[in-house]
Amino acid sequence: MKPSPNSLREAKAIGRRLASLTAYDYPTARLLDDCGLDFVLVGDSLGMVVLGHPDTTHVTMADMLHHTRAVVRGVSKTLIAVDLPFGSCSTPELAVQNARLLRDAGADLVKLEGGRECLPSIEAILCDGIPLIGHLGMLPQRVIEERGYHIKGKSGPEADRLLADAITIDQAGASALVLELVHAPLAEAISKKLICPTVGIGSGNECDGSILVLHDLIGLFPWFRPKFATARTDVATAIQQAVREFSEEVKRSAN
Repeated sequence: MKPSPNSLREAKAIGRRLASLTAYDYPTARLLDDCGLDFVLVGDSLGMVVLGHPDTTHVTMADMLHHTRAVVRGVSKTLIAVDLPFGSCSTPELAVQNARLLRDAGADLVKLEGGRECLPSIEAILCDGIPLIGHLGMLPQRVIEERGYHIKGKSGPEADRLLADAITIDQAGASALVLELVHAPLAEAISKKLICPTVGIGSGNECDGSILVLHDLIGLFPWFRPKFATARTDVATAIQQAVREFSEEVKRSAN
């Protein structure tokens, strides 16, 4: 039986750290379901690591629904969070409409990028009874306007803004808050201020939990590996080796 989304806040209350990874398809989701994760994220990072887009801004609601349904078929024990993709929350009404679609596809929580400027959408989703995870720091859906990926919160004004955003999202009732590429001392300070847990990615070791793209953890996407992610194995090389051996064996047997 799955835990409730409330279990994320409850974990912080008792000092238990959270662990999460991305999943985009049925077999991966089924494997991860037996690994003790607190939630799996159907992330819009699938645009890059699965669909071959240059960034997440090309991912559609149709993409997210398709992959959510696949992951749901493989998961019975673990909470499933799903990203609201680029352009899906431009108004509170649209945000609720799309959050409902993800919920109906099987999402236990939705994740929304942005701070106080997104508060009307955040509140509308929560008021509709759909649990939500916030996302601050580097916002992949804004990578074009921000001209790349950068550590956030090094300057005083930016740090103050991120802290205020985090407190606002926490007080709104978010189940958790992802901090991506947030300056580590600031991520620690935010984590100490909030009731909801922070889940860090490239934000130091003092958040209340960690999340990674699965492909970075297992070495399945060799074309790009972020500096903060340590591959625990090299699945890409193993796949290529197996395929080369198969190809050579087939070609030899034809002679």
